[in-house]
Amino acid sequence: MRTTARYTALAAAGLLALTSLTACANDAASTASTGSGIKGDGKGTKVKIMVGGLDKVIYLPAMLTQRLGYFDAEGLDVELLSEPAGVQAETALVSGQVQGAVGFYDHTLDLQVKGKDVESVVQFSHAPGEVEIVSAKARGDIDSPEDFKGKKLGVTGLGSSTDFLTKYLAVKNGVKVSDFTPVAVGAGPTFIAALQQGSIDAGMTTDPTVATVLDKKAGRILVDMRTPKGSEEALGGPYPSSSLYMQTDWVNDHKDTVQKLANAFVKTLKWMSTHSASEIAGKMPADYSQGNKMLYSVAIKNTLPMFTVDGVMPKNGPETVEKVLKAFNPTIKNATVDLDKTYTTEFVSKATG
Repeated sequence: MRTTARYTALAAAGLLALTSLTACANDAASTASTGSGIKGDGKGTKVKIMVGGLDKVIYLPAMLTQRLGYFDAEGLDVELLSEPAGVQAETALVSGQVQGAVGFYDHTLDLQVKGKDVESVVQFSHAPGEVEIVSAKARGDIDSPEDFKGKKLGVTGLGSSTDFLTKYLAVKNGVKVSDFTPVAVGAGPTFIAALQQGSIDAGMTTDPTVATVLDKKAGRILVDMRTPKGSEEALGGPYPSSSLYMQTDWVNDHKDTVQKLANAFVKTLKWMSTHSASEIAGKMPADYSQGNKMLYSVAIKNTLPMFTVDGVMPKNGPETVEKVLKAFNPTIKNATVDLDKTYTTEFVSKATG
């Protein structure tokens, strides 16, 4: 396996010294499987997939599938690329830079109303896996989303799923979107630095950043959506998030390839359901743990409940996502979304996992 990375220049030298489980979160990295190539559809030998943060636990199935050799077993030559936010993965997909994106399912609804036909083909999760964290500096100022008014709230990127969910939590609790300031801070070291330096009062992020923040005592959990129960309490239902989504036209023209991808990912989801967090951590690249294997295992353990076992879209999940987006997004609120076109179970139902 080969790995290359482009490191984002950090303005302050102090940021470079931060030790975090997500040191790679702001990298644009790529890894390639060593498969003999795609066979059967004659459309090519390689599939490029952009991930909204390869080392984020919510997107763990992407790298784990490669590490387990399941892409190779399907005869696939998969290159995994990484950007720090899901919205950037979405952009790479619709611009044709990649054939697939691993990111939040909600982007398929957002893209449909913008005239782009994109669908989830493997649903990794039935909960967001996201956590709203209040900084230690703002400990007494934010006790619930009702207190978001006038605050600076961190998100991975503007237009990202963390941005979407933050806006929903605000609106649901009587705070207008215009009453707070979203701040794009990425994940990992940049998110943690923003909390510690007071650039944000609170923010939404995922593991392993969550585990690192708690370990550093840099903040506390306000809303935990890493489990189906947490999703139900915060959002009113199952919230399908992490997924493999692709442009519908490409899926229809490359069904053999998509089926192989589904086979590989479903195998991984089933493998995850029968192995411990420490066993999963042991399969991941060594640098993902940043020298603290125990903390990395804790991060995985806390996020595991969000994952599906079979890659199937959870019942009523699309409806929950639509309700969330319509609450604050005027474009979607005034549009008719055909949910049936935002996902398919055709491939996971046939998966040989």
